[in-house]
Amino acid sequence: AGLPVCLTRPPKLVLHPPPVSKSEIQSIPGISHTCRKTTKKQAKKGKTPEEVLKKYLQKVRHPLDEDCTICMERLSAPSGYKGPQPAIKPDLVGKLVKCGHVFHLHCLVAMYNNGNKDGSLQCPTCKTIYGVKTGTQPPGKMEYHVIPHALPGHSDCKTIRIIYNIPPGVQGPEHPNPGKSFTARGFPRHCYLPDSEKGRKVLRLLLVAWDRRLIFAIGTSSTTGESDTVIWNEIHHKTEFGSNLTGHGYPDINYLDNVLAELAAQGITEESLVQEKD
Repeated sequence: AGLPVCLTRPPKLVLHPPPVSKSEIQSIPGISHTCRKTTKKQAKKGKTPEEVLKKYLQKVRHPLDEDCTICMERLSAPSGYKGPQPAIKPDLVGKLVKCGHVFHLHCLVAMYNNGNKDGSLQCPTCKTIYGVKTGTQPPGKMEYHVIPHALPGHSDCKTIRIIYNIPPGVQGPEHPNPGKSFTARGFPRHCYLPDSEKGRKVLRLLLVAWDRRLIFAIGTSSTTGESDTVIWNEIHHKTEFGSNLTGHGYPDINYLDNVLAELAAQGITEESLVQEKD
């Protein structure tokens, strides 16, 4: 088209920063340690599903003539759940205390039994979380530190680099196919945040998500279609350092706010930081 050659070249993908020596790597101000490991945490035992739900529910003696959104039967009729029968009457109805949504107790117990059984409950209608939600992330390591390079759009600060490493292994009882091996492609995975006040806040919350095993899960990859593999779990990360060709890089003025909203949807907010200290 008669344009200079430099204008006709396609933009270049920049996944990683320039080489960084060990002496240039620094710990993050206000955050202790530079590495966090997780092992497989067992779900809390000792409480029956009925005891867990009792904490979050009020009984409804005269339910409205509307559907239970779990079994889709009328709340005024017995639960339509057909699976393994919980030890609770199928016609009992309860209201979740924070959000006010109403369900058959029978259905809620069945939903709890099909989940992580960690003492928490998530409303199937509005996703309000009761208790502390945990996930099924396999064991691994999360490293985090500051490197002396700036991200596009954040020229006024250095960069927080996060390195996730999860090895392949065998699925546990909480995973889709217990006893079957799982793969872990693309590890170690490098991710980036600006070393700003808000970037450090996101990192603190990501550390809570890591400890609660919520950053990764085992499932089917949306990019390759491979099943029984480690996948991201609804908390988006930036894996491009110096470009944004795939949408996983900078500049992106909305990213930090978006990831804070995604963390909140998993029950992780500034309040969680206080809980973790307690």
